Amino acid sequence: MLTLLKNGLVCDGHSITRRDIWYDGWTHAESGRQPDAVADCAGLVIMPGLFDMHTHMRDPGQTHKEDIYSGGEAAAAGGVTGLLAMPNTAPPVDSADAVRYVVTRGERSKTHVYTTCCITKGMAGEEILDFSAMKAAGAVAASDDGRPVADARIMRKSLEKAKAADMPVISHCEDLGLIDGGIMNEGDISRELVVRGMTRLSENIITAREILLAAETGARLHIAHVSTKEAVTLLRAFRPALCNITAETAPHYFSRDLTDRCLLSKDADYRMNPPLRTPADILAITSALCGGVIDAIVTDHAPHSPEEKADFETAPNGVVGLETSLAATLTAFYHTGLLPLENIVRLMCVRPREILGLRDLWGGLCVADLNEEWVVDPNHMRSKSRNTCFKNFTLRGKVKYTFNKGVCVYADN
Repeated sequence: MLTLLKNGLVCDGHSITRRDIWYDGWTHAESGRQPDAVADCAGLVIMPGLFDMHTHMRDPGQTHKEDIYSGGEAAAAGGVTGLLAMPNTAPPVDSADAVRYVVTRGERSKTHVYTTCCITKGMAGEEILDFSAMKAAGAVAASDDGRPVADARIMRKSLEKAKAADMPVISHCEDLGLIDGGIMNEGDISRELVVRGMTRLSENIITAREILLAAETGARLHIAHVSTKEAVTLLRAFRPALCNITAETAPHYFSRDLTDRCLLSKDADYRMNPPLRTPADILAITSALCGGVIDAIVTDHAPHSPEEKADFETAPNGVVGLETSLAATLTAFYHTGLLPLENIVRLMCVRPREILGLRDLWGGLCVADLNEEWVVDPNHMRSKSRNTCFKNFTLRGKVKYTFNKGVCVYADN
């Protein structure tokens, strides 16, 4: 189907120009064919579809929370036309058959679904997978996200093997021994609530370890969901000399109204891992994004059912984010003057694909009204789960259309 998008401002991450876009699964500057449909995009911005390189589709094994199809619906509503699924499913993605399962299911989703494979068998931190075989099956990165490799010797060997397979490794930087059952940021608020806290040392120590291992091995290392000011300091110190290291963060780590004080409500929708931190951490994350120290904005989309999130102290960690990521980022950076739109497009559309070596930048389109305000209502989400920490937030910036796989897969209202 050939669609003509007229009168829009087109942002490719480098410049903004007013021009028409012809779309039939790829973008064209012009076409002699008669369009099947015309969309008037006056007052709207057209950009490449967002790419979220850190999501949890819960498929296989926990599809009551999300599956690849419902995740695709949520992605489309958020302007996301490509996503990377983490492998900590049930069972985990630790075989070629498991990789092919995700890839095959993704072919019928509204978004392009890519997958990671595990670093170790069963995410047990012992037996390293054959990354070349996983790559041949369709995996584009390796990660033991959710249960990071504890043994530095195993992690070093994993990086060496991943380098040989030319596959990036995504590290969830957490020392589980130091966490010791903590459920929120360790600090004044956790002590006031009399609950076990998650020390920031857990993230900082493993971040330092991974950077040093990547420096020695030369492997492509991507640091997941950076949340502490100390982790930013480490990246700022080492990254100028190490082009093989990249990093990401998520909107809930830079939105100024989301700190550990939110947990005084004892609402588990404000619990995730890493946890909400402090205003000083938000300032550091914001500075890192503005200064190019952090490469990508992701969601760490982690759906859980209302029943699972009902008890503050026993609920699993995680929040959904596919449908709010662009609006939350525009609200925090574009509408405050901290970043121009071109930089946001690079952080959310361009750099994630570059990090993973993907070439589908203009395979999908996001059309957005940068100025429309809306209130986040969990009951109107396309995800199977409703656990958003942005509930009842007024955000500025709204996805109006998402085009992917040759058709319009989402239209607002």
